[in-house]
Amino acid sequence: MDINQESLNLHYKLQGKIEVISRKKIETKEDLSLLYTPGVAQPCREIAADYNKSFELTRRNNLVAVITDGSAVLGLGDIGPAAGMPVMEGKCALFKEFADVDAFPICINSKDVDTIVQTIYLISQSFGGINLEDIAAPRCFEVEKRLKELCDIPVFHDDQHGTAIVVAAAMLNALKITGKEMGQMRIVVNGAGAAGIAIGKLLISMGFGNIIMCDINGIICEGDAGLNPGQEEISHVSNRNKEHGSLADAMKGADAFVGVSRPGLVTKEMVGTMNKGIVFAMANPVPEIMPEEALKGGAAVVGTGRSDFPNQINNVLVFPGIFKGALSVRAREITDSPLNRQVADVVARAVAETAKREGIARVNGGSMGAQQGGGGQGQLPGPDLGGGPFAVGLGAAGHGDDEHQGTQHAHEEE
Repeated sequence: MDINQESLNLHYKLQGKIEVISRKKIETKEDLSLLYTPGVAQPCREIAADYNKSFELTRRNNLVAVITDGSAVLGLGDIGPAAGMPVMEGKCALFKEFADVDAFPICINSKDVDTIVQTIYLISQSFGGINLEDIAAPRCFEVEKRLKELCDIPVFHDDQHGTAIVVAAAMLNALKITGKEMGQMRIVVNGAGAAGIAIGKLLISMGFGNIIMCDINGIICEGDAGLNPGQEEISHVSNRNKEHGSLADAMKGADAFVGVSRPGLVTKEMVGTMNKGIVFAMANPVPEIMPEEALKGGAAVVGTGRSDFPNQINNVLVFPGIFKGALSVRAREITDSPLNRQVADVVARAVAETAKREGIARVNGGSMGAQQGGGGQGQLPGPDLGGGPFAVGLGAAGHGDDEHQGTQHAHEEE
């Protein structure tokens, strides 16, 4: 089967993956009077008198805006907002299917930070949360930062935080398979954009070991010229030995490789220089190295971001639950500090444990390497509706309005 042609055929047939459905049929004059005029005026009066009633009397309590400028769509790059729409629709469908959260795609035809921020802020009172998607770095960092300052609803950049959590979960189970030790790892993260930097930060904060960040120019080192603010920040806590060199140099002796970059950057020969390497080649739709090539190079564990290969590492395991929890407690913010040090750690471990419990990850006598006995058993559970990792105290993803959420926190500050 040609997956690309099959997908194209399906998209032509569906002409869109989502639709708006009324929650109450309008079949009588009474229905019309209650759901629209004249009866609808009363909830309007209630909201005008008390803004918080907008979360009780409209769907915004369960509605997320999925927003892009089309500048970093999958591994396709800057393809523009209209071309990014199929991905945004897909994201909305995942929200609904895996967490029963309603979501709406919005594609903004601008790469100007001020315009993007102002546009999103002006429509924010129609939604309960904002999911930023496929916005190129470093612009995405500034957009997220400013929106968090302006909006009274949670703003979450899934490419950063969702991806980081699911990579950490996969890495935890890969450690169990390979016998590698937490804290002793040399992990190369290739792609120092939004996702790569977030992955690096989380792996460092969880104590995996020495994280080596690489970009198009090779290894990132503290003091390098031309680093953007995100790269500059992580340079102070990564690359402990102040190494310089190419991606190939970084991979020599590495315990793990995490790719969130471009197709074809890694060869089987490079994998062969690793220390029985864990290879997460996550560029989409074409990974940095195809699984069979990584295995030929001697990789112990191989995962990609694709659903048609074993060991899929995909943030769909994370973002629906994060938002479900944030919406359920009326969170006002999903902050970097609680996310990285508390919720991310908790959720990553929950995802990993769920995989073992459901028998998807064979951590005793089995292998996640597709070349061995289990035929490529995955280290991550498939998405489900509200169970597994989604049920792990996700209400603490942000700081909610205490009047409505009480003091719900998933994990107290250590």
